[in-house]
Amino acid sequence: MTGRAIEALENAGVAHRVVSHGPVRSLAEAAAARGVEIPDVVKTIVVRRGEGDYLFVLVPGDRVISWPKLRTLLGVSRLSMPDAATAFDATGYERGTITPFGSLVPWPVVADERMAGREITLGAGEHGVAVAVDADTAVRALGATVADVSDPEQND
Repeated sequence: MTGRAIEALENAGVAHRVVSHGPVRSLAEAAAARGVEIPDVVKTIVVRRGEGDYLFVLVPGDRVISWPKLRTLLGVSRLSMPDAATAFDATGYERGTITPFGSLVPWPVVADERMAGREITLGAGEHGVAVAVDADTAVRALGATVADVSDPEQND
């Protein structure tokens, strides 16, 4: 497998394990298919700060972005999530496959502090494939800002 994401991981010297699991329909299915707990399925979310200005936010699978915390961290009053087509244009990846590794533009990365010290899985740029990496190593390689930017997922 030689996609942009895998190549970027290799170029950054980040040890990783490719996990091919086929289609999944939910976070719980992704965790089961990857053989990890739900918090270790890290979601890569594209956030828009302004026209042509994006960033990646990495959030554990059992959590969601805390918009107030993220706005405070970034010192902005407004953030939004782009639609799927805009996210694709900004990253070169389809929703469900997005990763900061190998993005068309190396947008800034904010990683939720709860990932620290864990092995996590991230999208690998194509459907049905993930990469398992040491979170601390990945965060360093991405030059990510680590902060409390999430809240627990509300399961109704």
